[in-house]
Amino acid sequence: MDTIYALATARGKAGVAVIRISGPLACEGLLPLVGSFAAPRVAALRRLRHEGEVVDQALVLRFTAEASFTGEEVVELHLHGSTAIVRAVLDILAQLPGLRLAEAGEFTRRALENGRMDLAQVEGLADLIEAETEAQRRQAMRVFSGALGDRVETWRSRILRAAALLEAVIDFADEDVPVDVRPEVRSLIVAVLEELRQEAAGYKAAERIRDGFEVAILGAPNAGKSTLLNRLAGREAALTSEYAGTTRDVIEVRMDLGGLPVTLLDTAGLREASDPVEAMGIARAVDRARSADLRVFLLGGDNDQFDLPPQEGDIVVSGKSDLRPGPGFSVSGRTGEGVEQLVGCITARLSELSASAATITRARHRASVLRSIGALESALKMVESRNLSEELAAEALRTAIAAMDDLVGRIGVEELLGEIFSSFCIGK
Repeated sequence: MDTIYALATARGKAGVAVIRISGPLACEGLLPLVGSFAAPRVAALRRLRHEGEVVDQALVLRFTAEASFTGEEVVELHLHGSTAIVRAVLDILAQLPGLRLAEAGEFTRRALENGRMDLAQVEGLADLIEAETEAQRRQAMRVFSGALGDRVETWRSRILRAAALLEAVIDFADEDVPVDVRPEVRSLIVAVLEELRQEAAGYKAAERIRDGFEVAILGAPNAGKSTLLNRLAGREAALTSEYAGTTRDVIEVRMDLGGLPVTLLDTAGLREASDPVEAMGIARAVDRARSADLRVFLLGGDNDQFDLPPQEGDIVVSGKSDLRPGPGFSVSGRTGEGVEQLVGCITARLSELSASAATITRARHRASVLRSIGALESALKMVESRNLSEELAAEALRTAIAAMDDLVGRIGVEELLGEIFSSFCIGK
């Protein structure tokens, strides 16, 4: 492969800037610049020289292929974070033979190709870089650390065992193989199916942690929705006035509530509208509210009769408590009264939803899990049938394994035969 290099830290002035070089010439190709290297993973202070001039004094780190992120020889140059120094060093690297500027994501791609990461870990790393809240960080870190790959490996090993039992019956009937393998095969399939179904059921919560929950604020005109949104956002995100129908479109504000990513939706006041533009805004508000993860109904507007009634888990609260004080849970966007309690309720509701989050976080993961479930259900029907076809059941199990391989970006080679020989001492 080519030897590639790129700036690994953000552009702009900083205390330290890191340039990463990876590939077969990472060490040899940089000798004209750094002079010499210390032992692997030992930082050494070196003067970077080019054409007899000192460009910078930097820490130089070398990693062997076995210990590097990419699975190749890697060198990191820890420079002073001046834009002029970074530009000068990048220009020098461009002149060194055998080196080229890395493409987007190429370091991570090499880590995948060299077996340092699986595909799910690559996606976890991408999510980790994009994480804005604590919940997103934890979830991305779990996937990046290999939790999904570990689960897939457990599922695969069980299904490989089940497939090996069926293959043994087909190909090695005269060998020392159990006569009736169906009880063990069924037990293995059922155990994996249960876990896969739990993953599929928890996908939506995991997706919401990754992409963000939506919370719609609903109510009649003049209920104080926009004022409440501005209070929650800490800024004037929505126009407010004493006139009903000020909000015509859905206004979105992104927030971090208790470590969870949340988009608050300020919607048009719900009422019968003669104005066609307002009617379009109300229709849009109802559509977004129906698809939201949680709805906050603000009472006390011009008319609290809604075509979209609160659902189980939704929050109902009285608005404008500074003007209409009364019993029960009430808030005021103007004074802030009850807002902290409302935030606590929203956070608690969303925390309940996120508690069931699965390890899978992307639509691609879910599609692979559903394919595995379908194949395993077919195999289970065959195993439970009186007229068991070992060939068809084994093929269904191979389909399930292939779907799991797709999940982590891996294709198994000769693993089925390996399992047969190791389990049953066949070929003695």
